[in-house]
This record gives sequence, structure tokens and C-alpha cells, in this order.
Amino acid sequence: MAQLLLIEDDERVRTTLMRSLRDLRHQVASAPDAMTGLRAAIDHRPDLVVLDLGLPDLDGAQMLRMLRGVSDVPVIVATARDDEDEIVRVLGSGADDYVVKPFTAKQLDARIQAVLRRVGGPAADPTVTVGPLRIDPRGRAAHLDGKPLELSPKEFDLLHYLAARAGEVVAKRQLLTDVWDLPFGGADKTVDVHLAWLRRKLGETAQAPRFLHTVRGVGVKLVDPAGGAA
Repeated sequence: MAQLLLIEDDERVRTTLMRSLRDLRHQVASAPDAMTGLRAAIDHRPDLVVLDLGLPDLDGAQMLRMLRGVSDVPVIVATARDDEDEIVRVLGSGADDYVVKPFTAKQLDARIQAVLRRVGGPAADPTVTVGPLRIDPRGRAAHLDGKPLELSPKEFDLLHYLAARAGEVVAKRQLLTDVWDLPFGGADKTVDVHLAWLRRKLGETAQAPRFLHTVRGVGVKLVDPAGGAA
């Protein structure tokens, strides 16, 4: 399983592809335009970027050149453009592979696996440990004090996202973007409800938090209980 960043402006294509890649056991974040994708690639350091060329704010090939100035993250270009000169130009700009739409998620997954094999693959052990909390994204399993936590898929995604950024305050809007794939905003209540469910399963409350601490007006952070909320 890899941590993927999908940069695709078509909401329908983006949503469908994210769902299919998650079904294939990948962790997937997304961005609807070039500059949002560039920031996400730099800030979150995915294992691989899947990049469309027809983006609304900047041509994907130009964004690729900008990305190559600051990162060597593997990039698969996934686009409807099938012109041979374009393919050669984009590969020469630093893309690791080029796939022409339409394609299936399984075909893209095969390309992802091939590229990651060439570059050495994602981190050998993606398990996240925060105090007594252990999260295995490959097996989509979480344990607290050695006991399994029964989490819904979205609860797991939320917990893993926060645990991977332990100690960092994450805004609810950022959670809506990266966990719920709602780049144009959504209801904060969605995050609040899932946080309440997670707290119950972690054996805490908002009034007496252990792992999940709300920073009023800013967001939420996950911490090691032994280290306190600071």
C-alpha cells in the first residue's frame, strides 16, 4: 500500500478514482488544481503523485517542473492527451510514467506498483505508533494497549491522518479536504461527529481528553497521553 496524492480537476473522475484506489488498499489524498497539489506534495510527502495535465490554474506539465525543483517524489501523469510529442516532453520534464485516459484503477495500480519498485517503494514500515496507540495502514488495523479498536473506514482514516501528524494542530477544513475529499468545503459537524465517535472508542471524552485535544478556533491534535496536551 502506498500513500498517494491524486491531482485531478474533474470531481467525478477524482472521486471515482480515489474510491477505487482505496479499495486497492492505498491511502489517497487529492487536490483539484496545480497549486493546491504542489503544496500538498511538499507538505505531506506522499509516496507517489498521480497528475492530470489539464488543470484549471496551471498546466500540469508546468506544475511538474515546479515540483521537480523541490521534490523527487515519483509522478505518474494520467491524462487524456495522447500526442507522442507531448508524452516525450512530459517524461523529459521528470514524470516517471505516462498513462492515457481512459484507464481502469487496476491498470493504474499496476503502474503505481511498477514505479514504486523502480524507486525503492514506500517506507518499509508505515505503522504509526503514538504512546499505547498503534496504527497499521497496510492492514487497516488499530490497536490501543494491544487490543484491537473496532473502527469504521472513515474513523480509521481520520485516526490515521491525525496520528501521522501527532502533536500538530490540524484544522477541520484540512480534515474535510484530506480525509473526506471535500476541497470546496463541507460541514464542520461531520468532523465533530467522527471525533466524538473516536473519543468514545479511545476511552475519553472532550471534557477529559487523552489523545484528541481540541484547540479552540484552530483545530484538533492527537498527542501521546504520556506527553500531555502541550
